[in-house]
Amino acid sequence: MKKSLLVLALSTFALGACVTDPTTGQQKISKTAVYGASAAAVCGVIGAISHGGKGARNSALACGAVGAGVGAYMDYQEKKLREQLAGTGVEVERQGNQIKLTMPENITFATNSYVLSQTARNSLAQAAQTLATYADTTITVIGHTDSTGNDTINIPLSHKRAGAVADYLRQHGVAASRMSVSGKGSSQPIADNGSEFGRAQNRRVEILINPKPNAGM
Repeated sequence: MKKSLLVLALSTFALGACVTDPTTGQQKISKTAVYGASAAAVCGVIGAISHGGKGARNSALACGAVGAGVGAYMDYQEKKLREQLAGTGVEVERQGNQIKLTMPENITFATNSYVLSQTARNSLAQAAQTLATYADTTITVIGHTDSTGNDTINIPLSHKRAGAVADYLRQHGVAASRMSVSGKGSSQPIADNGSEFGRAQNRRVEILINPKPNAGM
């Protein structure tokens, strides 16, 4: 049994380590794969022997992050989130080692409401699967409004919207201890509030996903 697991792990490593040189078209071994995937394979074998299939998956995930570094750990999450959120209207953006999800108001909340739409619930349920699995991150949920009205209305509304998103993620397995919530009102626009198009862009909830400082990767 142990021998079979070792063969499987090494086969997985061999397949994953090959990349195509864009200049020559020839196949070569990726250094990132060597340091990351090989670590994941070996640790996966150890996890499988000690804890079965779930142990293999979790051990490979953790050791792959250690082997390939923070960037690779975030790469895996970005890839999964892009797959899960494709076609939902939620924007996935990568900034260094930070992943930012932007949920526009038109798919997330009704006007002046902080009750999540069914579309938003579906999107967040998908994202929560990945956010719960990759636990070595912190999650900051920030609500934003346009400049219509005043801060007496906008700041509490933006905070409640961010809180609704965080609460839904918590209900779907994301630890509350990893999340923080804030409402910025209209103080951080990303577009011109002088047009309806710009105001619509400013009404949004952002989810910022960052590696934990003490992740040890």
